[in-house]
Amino acid sequence: MYKKYYYIFHSILILIGITFVSHFLINRLDIINISLLHLIPVLFVALHGNMKPTLLITIVSLSLFNFLYIPPLYSFDVYDTLHIINFLIFAFVGWFIAIQAKKLQKQTKENEIRENLLNIISHDLRTPLSTILGSSTLLLQNKNIEENTKFELIGDIYQASLRMKRLISNLLDNTRLKNGATLGFDWCDFEDIVGVALEDFSETQTENFEIKIDELELFWGDNALLVQLMSNLIDNALKYSNDAKRVSIELKNNNENLDITIWNSSDFIEQKKLENIFEKFYRLEDTNDIIGSGIGLYICKTIVKLHGGTIKASYENDGISIHITLPKHKKVQI
Repeated sequence: MYKKYYYIFHSILILIGITFVSHFLINRLDIINISLLHLIPVLFVALHGNMKPTLLITIVSLSLFNFLYIPPLYSFDVYDTLHIINFLIFAFVGWFIAIQAKKLQKQTKENEIRENLLNIISHDLRTPLSTILGSSTLLLQNKNIEENTKFELIGDIYQASLRMKRLISNLLDNTRLKNGATLGFDWCDFEDIVGVALEDFSETQTENFEIKIDELELFWGDNALLVQLMSNLIDNALKYSNDAKRVSIELKNNNENLDITIWNSSDFIEQKKLENIFEKFYRLEDTNDIIGSGIGLYICKTIVKLHGGTIKASYENDGISIHITLPKHKKVQI
């Protein structure tokens, strides 16, 4: 709490210090100098771009200034129009600085996002591209290469291509969702959605998968985004599972909701960290060796929200479980 609003406490301390100095030097300072001094804590808070704290400190600073230095002293009465104008200037300056600071913070955040996207493109796309170029070069330069080796190299190219496809899809979906694109809602077969998502992964990757799907009715949603949702969840489960690569996918059909649970075996992770995994560009600690952009689960959260659902992560049964609840907005009329 203190870390989040530290600047408010600091501004109050500044105001106390300014009030003490002004009161001590009241015979040497005129009212304009004292007024400018009491504007300092207002500016200090306003620079953080938060309107409510700025308004609060403005009111407190004005109240102290009025009570201690504006005749009649030690009252909140004001008889001179000039002082009322001075108070309005206080409020306007605080509001104006807060607005400008907020715009600057937004611009800074957008620049950080652009930089992160460039890092993703330069690093995460370069890694599978290097695999494709390296394997294809070996195939072209070695005409007498053994069949087993040739098959392995082609498999590497295929897997690297799928990684690039998932990353590019995430980047495109991120842009599409950010720009508020209209969703293409239609009747979807979720069993088919899971099957299509699994096609993005090799049989070796999914050999330890356990899949349980209830008898499902058609679901009203955006088919392309729901496929991306399942693909991202499976990709995340594979990346962060331990060496056994044990993953389970379970879809339960409730009366009003469709419940989806993706579980993967994993070492213990604190709940506090799991609560942040759906934030854009967030990466768990000690995962620098894992290829990923940090936007896959963020896109999952966005897709789930657009369908009116909820998504959360927890550590249970010696692994990470991601639980999704999607409400059934429509039901098929039989």
